[in-house]
Amino acid sequence: MNKLFLVLVFLFTINLFSQNYEAIKKFDPARNPEQDLKNAVEYAQKTNKRILLDVGGEWCIWCHRIDSFVESHTGIKEFLNKNFVVVKVNYSKENKNEKFLSSYPEIPGFPHFFVLDSDGKLLHSQDTGKLEKGNDYDEEKFMEFLKKWAKSD
Repeated sequence: MNKLFLVLVFLFTINLFSQNYEAIKKFDPARNPEQDLKNAVEYAQKTNKRILLDVGGEWCIWCHRIDSFVESHTGIKEFLNKNFVVVKVNYSKENKNEKFLSSYPEIPGFPHFFVLDSDGKLLHSQDTGKLEKGNDYDEEKFMEFLKKWAKSD
């Protein structure tokens, strides 16, 4: 009986982690944000994470700065990856994704974050300008934001 239980746990674990979520690395006007969110919800539910919608565009210097900031701050990057499924949503001349974004509060500037629970329900709208410091982002403010909105067990 114990062996059967261990085998079932092992198979469940393999199944859970074999269905990896493919992170979206760029703001792509051709992507379907409805489908991307659906995939993110599925993965967030399996991994007990929240969803972070990152709205911006390849034209946006601050969008690139935020990506570089996360990449260069190991603690922030690890915490973000451990607690959130990140979905990039394009906003550009080519595709403003107005239909998709009409479900969320108005965006004052870019980039902009929406924190969602694992079911896709909006929890928070974050003006990323409030996380800035000079020409970059503030490590303490950024981590405080992530910790505040990460799931607490």
